[in-house]
Amino acid sequence: MSARILFVTGTGTEVGKTVATAAVASAALQGGLRVAVLKPGQTGVTPDERGDADEVARLAGAPLTTRELARYPEPLAPDTAARRAGRPTVSPAGVARAVAELATGHDLVLVEGAGGLLVRYDDEGHTLADQARAVLDLGLPAQVLLVATAGLGTLNTTALTAEALTARGLELLGVVIGAWPDSPGLADRCNLADLPRSAGAPLLGALPSGAAAASGFPALALGSLAPALGGRWDAAEFARAQRPQ
Repeated sequence: MSARILFVTGTGTEVGKTVATAAVASAALQGGLRVAVLKPGQTGVTPDERGDADEVARLAGAPLTTRELARYPEPLAPDTAARRAGRPTVSPAGVARAVAELATGHDLVLVEGAGGLLVRYDDEGHTLADQARAVLDLGLPAQVLLVATAGLGTLNTTALTAEALTARGLELLGVVIGAWPDSPGLADRCNLADLPRSAGAPLLGALPSGAAAASGFPALALGSLAPALGGRWDAAEFARAQRPQ
């Protein structure tokens, strides 16, 4: 059976992509799968600092394979960060080759993007979407998981991302809320029903706010992700518990 390849993108920056990637990785590891995490372009981190892939490994709670293709010190879009650092950019073909290599020895390959879907990685304007297309062009399966915020504004950015994926022939597996608030408001609660409609894809999880600092992350991952991602979270049950009054 071929490896499952899942590109993780967000509706923007700081939406919980790394925590969501770690949760998916942890659930898969607990299911006995071999997991690899690829970060094509890590920005805002010096050579001696821990990057997003390292954070995924820390949270996942079990050994996994991590790989970075490029690292840039300034917290900017990958193409801008590369240009300012005078370093090579990341190409879709390079990402596809790395994914293909990782797929030969793993059951699940997670590719965590930088920022949103259409953030530029090079001077030609290639994006995470182009990287996913390059993987598909190699004859490998690839889906996209979208990490979204819970509150006001998320429906628009979710719908825009979903339209961009459809236009490029990419499959949106579903949406995960990256940080469900401790005290959700009316918009948060209503968006549990509205997010799947905006995305045209199911809601596959809701990670609690502060999940990265919580104890027992592997158990939290299973309880926050739907079965399609290896967990036991139930979207309908969660929505009923959060139903607005």
